[in-house]
Amino acid sequence: MSGNEKPKIATTSLCGCFGCHMSLLDIDLRILDLAEIVEFSRSPINDLKTIEDRAAVGLIEGGCANEENVEVLREFRRQCDVLVSVGDCAISGGIPALRNTIPLSECLDEAYRNGPSTVNESGDIPNDPEIPLLLNKVYPAHEVVKIDYHLPGCPPPADTLWTALVALLSGKPLDLPYKLLKYD
Repeated sequence: MSGNEKPKIATTSLCGCFGCHMSLLDIDLRILDLAEIVEFSRSPINDLKTIEDRAAVGLIEGGCANEENVEVLREFRRQCDVLVSVGDCAISGGIPALRNTIPLSECLDEAYRNGPSTVNESGDIPNDPEIPLLLNKVYPAHEVVKIDYHLPGCPPPADTLWTALVALLSGKPLDLPYKLLKYD
């Protein structure tokens, strides 16, 4: 990176609800300060779908529920210097991981054949090649690739994200005070 280039941040939402991205947007006017010191690479914030150049920090929201999630997560690990699991879905699988106690075939039957509001006279389960193949369970990000930091919460507060990003981008240790990590 030359002296004029800003460090890049990449973000993605895998199997999550976008709540962690909403928390990032909740840094309010500080987003303008962030835009002064970084460039967003792949992110729903700018709608870029690929990481063009190496990113200093990658923020991962959500766990891995399908093959596409795994592929994206592996791309982030290859392309990001520091990878951060943001929120409970990325850290533990979150709400999507509740399906881990039920065989995938039963989940698909309930969703596409036997659900109380399901109307599917053919009884077919979608299998178009464009639909990513579901994994047998939802995996937290650290079970798929090495994760450098975890920011817990559902979602983590905006101040937690802000403090973590400022530390990581300025080369300081990520040492968050208890008040940014407590949920009581």
